[in-house]
Amino acid sequence: MQPSRPAPDSASTSARRTSRLPRGARRQQLLRAARDVFVAQGFHAAAMDDIADRAGVSKPVLYQHFPGKRELYLALLEQQVDELSDRVREAMAGTDDNRIRVDGAVGAYFDFIDAEGEAFRLVFESDLRNDTEVRAAVDRGARQCIEAIAEVIAVETGADPERALLLSAGMTGLAETSARWWLAGKGTLSRDEAVALMSSLAWRGMSGFPLREDDSGPG
Repeated sequence: MQPSRPAPDSASTSARRTSRLPRGARRQQLLRAARDVFVAQGFHAAAMDDIADRAGVSKPVLYQHFPGKRELYLALLEQQVDELSDRVREAMAGTDDNRIRVDGAVGAYFDFIDAEGEAFRLVFESDLRNDTEVRAAVDRGARQCIEAIAEVIAVETGADPERALLLSAGMTGLAETSARWWLAGKGTLSRDEAVALMSSLAWRGMSGFPLREDDSGPG
């Protein structure tokens, strides 16, 4: 069911429908509206009428940007997959301290899942995962995050690429699951406390892995 919101009067609806935006700004407006509808209703129950109404545009305007509901969903999914990947890569690039990188990577998942609109549900809970392109987009995003973190694990532990990727997959799964649990309100920890707790667990797990001979390992 869509989130309840005040019904606009005819004057405000008319003003919204007649306003003109640059093409890029209009596209982002439509994607935000689509996010709200798809998150609330899922792909199958959502209708292009609902999305056009949410954006305050006519259906022809919506179809000028996206030829169909599936194409709109894929564009939104790609945007959100890139958002998560960018958050993780920025965390990796922001420092040379691998301990802080791990903290940043876990925090990236918490921030993505806690972001406005609950768009993370499109990435982690899509009701269209049997679609080849949807599955490919989600898998691509997961792979990008795993590979970025695996580089840190390889440096810290001396693990070969296959083992580093497997360890990273476990870490990203830990980050995603714990962030979703935290968001669901299962406790009273703040975001920073929760991230510190889970990144500490991940870091200590790495410290138990066989290390490079010339490395003292994570502290």
